[in-house]
Amino acid sequence: MTMSVIFHDLSHNDVLPDALFKRTETDLSFFSERVAPIIEAVKTEGDAALIRFARSFDAVVPETFSLRAEESEFEQAFARIDPEVIEAIRFAAGNIRAFHEAQKPEEMWLKEMQPGAFAGDRHVPINAVACYVPRGKGSFPSVLLMTTIPAMVAGVPRAVVITPPGPDGKVDDATLVAARIVGISEIYKCGGAQGVAAVAFGTETVPKCLKIVGPGSPWVVAAKRQLTHLIDPGVPAGPSESIILADDNANGALAALDLIIESEHGPDSSAWLVTSSRRVAEQAITLLPSLWGKLDQQRADFSRRVLCGEHGGIVLTRDFETAIAFVNRYAPEHLEILADEPMAVMTKIRNAGEILLGNHTPVTLGNFVLGPNAVLPTNGAAKTAGPLSVFDYMKRISIGYVTAAGYDNLAVKAKRFAEYEGFTGHALAVSDLRKKFLKGETDV
Repeated sequence: MTMSVIFHDLSHNDVLPDALFKRTETDLSFFSERVAPIIEAVKTEGDAALIRFARSFDAVVPETFSLRAEESEFEQAFARIDPEVIEAIRFAAGNIRAFHEAQKPEEMWLKEMQPGAFAGDRHVPINAVACYVPRGKGSFPSVLLMTTIPAMVAGVPRAVVITPPGPDGKVDDATLVAARIVGISEIYKCGGAQGVAAVAFGTETVPKCLKIVGPGSPWVVAAKRQLTHLIDPGVPAGPSESIILADDNANGALAALDLIIESEHGPDSSAWLVTSSRRVAEQAITLLPSLWGKLDQQRADFSRRVLCGEHGGIVLTRDFETAIAFVNRYAPEHLEILADEPMAVMTKIRNAGEILLGNHTPVTLGNFVLGPNAVLPTNGAAKTAGPLSVFDYMKRISIGYVTAAGYDNLAVKAKRFAEYEGFTGHALAVSDLRKKFLKGETDV
């Protein structure tokens, strides 16, 4: 059966249809019902459940199966991986590290709020963080780099990786190589809902962590939501999504080429070309079948299913302002702007996980080597959240310090607040009684 790219001609519409803004993770009821028993099994059975799920979900074959990647696996991975791939990993790691080192806040700052009264923040790394690296629809050493490098820069004492094993019971070779290059030694072979549960509860082998970061399938997203009382789920990163925003002068061929990028992740992805130019839209529609012919069969099938389905395609708007409004309402994970003045267009974008500007900045570069983090908020979360960053691996502790000279001015104002709000204990702590105690007097 021939599949056609979905084309939404909204050039005469005043209202953008709600259906265009739905993602595959909008309704997780199907997954939520099915992850609950998986979570319970890991809670009660620990390692035994993880091994059983590895055999049933990941088709692990070997009878002897170690949940933790062993030193020999790292060594074998380096021997098997093409040196050019290793060099690409090192190159990307350097850029990602440099970006996040520049992003890292100073350990502490204090500002004199009033004479003798100081306030500020101290940044402290989280003790234990799990980095989720997916595998089901491919291998993702880039995700390992994006999730672990900011942890290392932040100074997290224990950063571990969880990832699904292959049928051979081992971790993807490039992922092991990336881990060694970054300095990560703990990799555990458990993915999906069971992996999330493992780091939420802790098992005989897998350590309990305080937070989990990294993108995942709806199964992973559903598990994170059910376990938020035990583990911080981090940036809400689900199935990939992108918008290519093209103005009237954009190159339709480039728009089609870059529309392929996120649509090939899998059938649960979302990918849109949004433009006010009928020429751009028609040129992209015409070219896409030829581009699919250049992909391997699985990726071509994924892309077709996305761009010919409910969560992708081409949207032609009445004007470019309406196209921008579409983007801001959608709040995409990835936004690529193909326009004469991409910087000017960028200033009108309020909601996006990342913005990639111009003809020479395809999503591919952002995903792998540019430096900014490619773990981004999905499902509209970019309206309130940003990319994974060093800050996600740290917590702020507020600091206050008031000198004797600065105390009186603040105390009288604080006492008024306390009395008005009915907190007599608060008021008493900044009354003249404090001054008596400071002088060594103890009578009340």
